[in-house]
Amino acid sequence: MDRDTMQHRVDSALARQPITDMHTHCYPPGFGASPAPGGLLLWGIDELVTYHYLIAEVYRVVPAESGGRSNALDYETFWQWSRAEQADHIWKHLFVDRTPISEACRGVLTALAKLGLDPNEKSLDPYRCWFAQQAPSEYIDRVMELSNVDSITMTNPVFDDRERQAWLKDPTIGDDPRFSAVLRIDPLLCDWPGAARKLCEWGYDVGEEFTKRTCDQVRRFLTDWLDRMKAIYVAVSLPPSFRYGESGDPFADRFIEACLTPVCADRGLPFAMMIGSRRGVNPALGDAGDMVGKADVQSVVRLCARFAKNKFLVTMLSSENQHELCVAARKFGNLMIFGCWWFVNNPSIIDRITRERMELLGTSFIAQHSDARILDQLLYKWDHSLKTIAKVLTDKYLDVAASGFNVTDAHIAHDVSLLLRENFREFLRR
Repeated sequence: MDRDTMQHRVDSALARQPITDMHTHCYPPGFGASPAPGGLLLWGIDELVTYHYLIAEVYRVVPAESGGRSNALDYETFWQWSRAEQADHIWKHLFVDRTPISEACRGVLTALAKLGLDPNEKSLDPYRCWFAQQAPSEYIDRVMELSNVDSITMTNPVFDDRERQAWLKDPTIGDDPRFSAVLRIDPLLCDWPGAARKLCEWGYDVGEEFTKRTCDQVRRFLTDWLDRMKAIYVAVSLPPSFRYGESGDPFADRFIEACLTPVCADRGLPFAMMIGSRRGVNPALGDAGDMVGKADVQSVVRLCARFAKNKFLVTMLSSENQHELCVAARKFGNLMIFGCWWFVNNPSIIDRITRERMELLGTSFIAQHSDARILDQLLYKWDHSLKTIAKVLTDKYLDVAASGFNVTDAHIAHDVSLLLRENFREFLRR
């Protein structure tokens, strides 16, 4: 079979396949929508253009220090500007004065094009007028239809005051059937003393040492919020320095062993670890100032081996970690690796990682998640990822066909269903 025919068959199967986006930072309208102050649902052109990827990129072009250049912009001035002023600045320097060739820039262009808008405007005002006419809930439906996403998985950090208050104020806030909740608990693993003080303020009788009383109370906290959110898994983002079991943080180890894994095992819920983010290497850039670091795959191996009744969802931020993580997944059925996160969510890297995973794991992994922080990013992150995944699948099917195996349309449909939807859903049900 020739490549063009196989590519068409794969493209057709992907176009028909609904996607369950198993990790995003998107919200339903009940959490408030931008541009309203404090709204957690971020959408529209100004949010797209001021995404932290593009903030970091514009400072490559308009530096914070002049060095004799007349267009220098110090960080303090930028952060004092309104969102629209920041967006205008980025649009001018990255989309008008230069070719928007980076993946972050191209993503904005793809989103606009998929919405039927001309990506060649020199001003953002026409886009602002168009977005101002959209109602948030109906716009969510439109974005999901265009991106073929049938379910959006939120990330719900309980230690964020805005998030926590939203859930306490309205017990039904998470009931939008288009969205599922995830309990995000970073401070419990990364800053136990600070988390303990918060839990005390919230009525949980805990101390800094993990006594039986403290463990009972932490488990009560977890179950309270799992019930309140109807969360489908528990998640944490971890630095590359995270270690479990050998020279690790004794507070983190104790929390995992005495609190987290018992609750997750009892509920049948996976624990998701996103490992490798080195926070604030340039604090002046805000969220754009984070970086990547190589993590310790053996900590994941120790967790999977010790807690065989628990399920672990894992993605890693460093490209250098991917091969070892794939090999680890071959050894543990309770480990499901997922997606290409953050700095590895670029077509060339997605291509390499997806090929590596298919060669080692077949179709027994979750091919991608969007990690979208802006609703509109679903449009381009899935579009770009699927085109890359399609190329990999086409090559692999041609390899199999060359051995004499008959790759049918049913095979292709089943495989893309596993990679984009069913592997995740089945892992939740185990």
